[in-house]
Amino acid sequence: MRFPLLLALVVAAPALAACTENTTADKGDPRSISVTSTESGCEVSSVEAPAGTLKFDVSNDGSKVTEFYLLGEDGLRIVGEVENIGPNLDRQLVVNAPAGSYLTACKPGMKGEGIRAAFTVTASDEKVAATADEQQLIDEAQANYASYIQDQSDQLLVKTQAFVGAYKAGDDRTAKSIYAAARTHWERIETVAESFGDLDPKMDAREADLVPGQRWTGWHRLEKDLWPARAEKYDALSMKQRAVYADDLLANTRTLDQRIGKLDFTVDQITNGSRGLLEEVATGKVTGEEEYWSRTDLWDFQANVDGARIGFEGVRPLLEQKDPELAKTLDERFSALQKLLDAQRVGDGFRYYDELSPEEIKALADAVNALSEPLSRLTAAVLS
Repeated sequence: MRFPLLLALVVAAPALAACTENTTADKGDPRSISVTSTESGCEVSSVEAPAGTLKFDVSNDGSKVTEFYLLGEDGLRIVGEVENIGPNLDRQLVVNAPAGSYLTACKPGMKGEGIRAAFTVTASDEKVAATADEQQLIDEAQANYASYIQDQSDQLLVKTQAFVGAYKAGDDRTAKSIYAAARTHWERIETVAESFGDLDPKMDAREADLVPGQRWTGWHRLEKDLWPARAEKYDALSMKQRAVYADDLLANTRTLDQRIGKLDFTVDQITNGSRGLLEEVATGKVTGEEEYWSRTDLWDFQANVDGARIGFEGVRPLLEQKDPELAKTLDERFSALQKLLDAQRVGDGFRYYDELSPEEIKALADAVNALSEPLSRLTAAVLS
């Protein structure tokens, strides 16, 4: 197989390094907060800020790739996040946060619960009202995005039911044929699903990402059982075990669908979701790490790009008023990436990851990087 060579090539490529955004906290702005992450620390310049548009400028001074999160008071709900911050790199998280209690968290090595601290958003008298025209565009973007997310969640539930039925019955051929198509709906809404911090580890954990003591469940547990060829000394699950894992996946999918039906989305959640989905491409799909057993990474890649593009297109009318050049650039970069993906199509699907050449993977990685930089500026632009 080509996989070890391809992964080494892509990981070494500058295109997959987390982009540096030249982020510097404005010391005179109480909503501009600096964060320094190390292997053992998460230094936040302030433990509170007034309600409104907050900018967290995150620097990684450690030797491990890190992540930064703003979490709800329960420590589970993800308000906003930036991932894949390499050593000596900076990233910025922009969120519109109402008054309330939160947690900040740095996650060196991108595993575990991270280094957490309390953070308070205080009430603010400052009101920045949108114009009537802007508010109409905001309302339309939020309503359309909510409908899209609910539709994808509903389709995920239907296809998961079909997948689980085939898998429990021992019909591996049918289960394999459904797997990638069902996962497409998960990947399109992955950042929304991740916002429920308790569900994502149960449904989408990769074996390589498990922490000591974590029970491995979800899609990738079943994926390995269906495609065990790359595993060493693998013992197939019994029919009873299959039923346990499959029923667990379906139950969690139903819970996800129910929770999504209760969500309302803000503009920054939409734009940060787009950015987050492209980060998912960079950290798992274009490296071939996500679908390690089935090699169906390009199905996931396309789905993440679909979700990111839908989020961007929803706020494009607002962005065209605030930063038309950024809107144009994003249109061009999405189109360039899509052209490369279309070249990998086979029938209703894609080529398997280990069929790609190093040059093809490098081209995809470069296109992802080219899109990542302007997409990282989207939230700040629409909230300006």
